[in-house]
Amino acid sequence: MRVLFAGLPERSHLYCAAPLAWALIAAGHEVRVAAPPSFVPTVHQVGLTAAPLSAEGIIHELMAEAPPETQDEPTTNWSRCEPGEVSWPELLERYEVGVPYGFALYNDHMVDDLVDLVRDWRPDLVVRDPIAFAGGLAAHIANVPQVRLLWCADVWGRSRRTFRRLRTEDPVTRDADPLAAWLGAAAARFGAEYDEVISDGHATIDLLPAPLRLPSDLVELPMRFIAHNGPASTPDWLRAPAERPRVCLTLGTTNAESYGADYLSVPTLLRACADADFEVVATLLPAQQEAVRAAGPVPGNARLVDPVALHLLLPSCSAIVHHGGFGSFATALAAGVPQLMVSTSLADNEVRGQAYERSGAGRFFHHTEARPDTVRDALDKLLAPGSGAAQAAGALAAEVAAMPTPADVVHELEELVTSY
Repeated sequence: MRVLFAGLPERSHLYCAAPLAWALIAAGHEVRVAAPPSFVPTVHQVGLTAAPLSAEGIIHELMAEAPPETQDEPTTNWSRCEPGEVSWPELLERYEVGVPYGFALYNDHMVDDLVDLVRDWRPDLVVRDPIAFAGGLAAHIANVPQVRLLWCADVWGRSRRTFRRLRTEDPVTRDADPLAAWLGAAAARFGAEYDEVISDGHATIDLLPAPLRLPSDLVELPMRFIAHNGPASTPDWLRAPAERPRVCLTLGTTNAESYGADYLSVPTLLRACADADFEVVATLLPAQQEAVRAAGPVPGNARLVDPVALHLLLPSCSAIVHHGGFGSFATALAAGVPQLMVSTSLADNEVRGQAYERSGAGRFFHHTEARPDTVRDALDKLLAPGSGAAQAAGALAAEVAAMPTPADVVHELEELVTSY
């Protein structure tokens, strides 16, 4: 069968999808990945065939111009998504802001190209990002089955369910539906109407193990997260075993590249841990390393290194401090490494971090709570013998390992297409 991947032009999202795409190819299916011109090389880099789109979006330019505080606006926090956690006015405002300033900026420029691509290439299945609504719209218009592939806790699906439930409680005054109005107008250009399948998909592939997943009444296809971090090689220093407990520190690249700021001061953290009986390996971009060295001497128990593929580094680590990105989170989850997640309230960060903390495997800090003393104290407790963090992280890793592989999910997708 032919399978079209329609995601957002985000490297971390593509890396989450790549193992499933490879599994489909290995099973004899044809795969293409829709991508704007600037993202085509990234698709090629992971060994996949790109289906180039004609237009670039502007959301990354706007993100670079926006103040970093926008990640902590109430309207960008989708974690409070259950009835009782969020009110109708709050959820409505989230859609009123999120549709024009988030969803539309990611999707509007892709709609025409994706509709043409689906009509011309005639895929048997569309695999789409949970907020790549243009892919869902194109699949709906062409009457092609579609599945959502999550890179997050399913806050988008739960929020939509809660929105519809709260709306039906008072349909007279609660008649607004910004998401349906936006997608309905786009569908009408092609002679179609809005349908909730554009939001829900026909099934949802979830990469989180059961203890960390949100409840759902959608068709769920759990799939094991397989770490892919782009082109990688093992550095020489990593070949030798660690001489004492090792803590990985990574802030990812998104905040620095897209927003121009990180939410944790690396020099301050390294100074706070300078007398600790553990080694800190800080995997940083060159500009981040320069900022650390400019702030003063690097402590003797710290090693600054260029970005390292986390699936290579984490097996040697006893803990990780990171920014909350799903790739870092899920790679550490699969490796069974206790985590200290220091993040914003953007998207699903809060609900995912809190669920992880409840598991006993680590801690979640909003970045405003992450002072040098609190971070150091959290690390000391995670690494302390008998803390239970390593055992809890190992239990979650076992849950991940027991999930269906991408190859297993290919069979389920084949059945879905056959029965559609």
